[in-house]
Amino acid sequence: MTKQVKVLAFDVFGTVVDWHGSIASAVKKLNLAADPNEFASAWRAGYKPAMAQVRSGKLPWTKIDDLHRLILDDVLKQFNITTLSENQIRDLNLIWHRLNPWADTVEGLGRLKSKFTIVTLSNGNLGLLADMAKNAALPWDLILSAEVFRHYKPDPETYLGVAEIFDLSPEAVMLVAAHKDDLVSAKACGLQTAFIERPLEFGPHFTRDDLRQEDFTNYHAKDLNDLARQLGC
Repeated sequence: MTKQVKVLAFDVFGTVVDWHGSIASAVKKLNLAADPNEFASAWRAGYKPAMAQVRSGKLPWTKIDDLHRLILDDVLKQFNITTLSENQIRDLNLIWHRLNPWADTVEGLGRLKSKFTIVTLSNGNLGLLADMAKNAALPWDLILSAEVFRHYKPDPETYLGVAEIFDLSPEAVMLVAAHKDDLVSAKACGLQTAFIERPLEFGPHFTRDDLRQEDFTNYHAKDLNDLARQLGC
């Protein structure tokens, strides 16, 4: 089956980089009057509802940087934080451009790149993903984003768009993600799927109960090095 796979398309937030730990650390450094873990979780909680407004047409196409800022403004009000200047708020919003990779990420991606074309398939916008790649030394062959397709995952246009760009059939593309809803949607479009366990994605005080192996995934891996091993890299 792996002989058919030409392109590995990666979800990024949570799968490749540690959004929760990176944001919590930034909040802690700012000495905000909020629990860093709760702040990070609240910010991320607004992510899918904000995208849903774009997907439904309630909002026009809006890139993730701008959605993150809308959510951040609400989170600051939620935690009653009024001490930050506009420049500080703008810089905090850009933390998403500077998220840290998981410990296995760079090595694992390098191994997978030796055999496959590796690309992003993220809801993050292009500028964000480019900055992140530069900051975290992520060796992508190509950066693809919902911004390219003007559709957010899980719209089929995102998954099928990768295959179209490379002139491949959907089954020649494998989505690699730590989120099963993402994988279910990719599989429905004909892509192959690989689940990556990220037990700490939502922070040290959150226990994930969805790490079991599923029959809708072609591969199930502890991390990217484990996936590379399974794929013969």
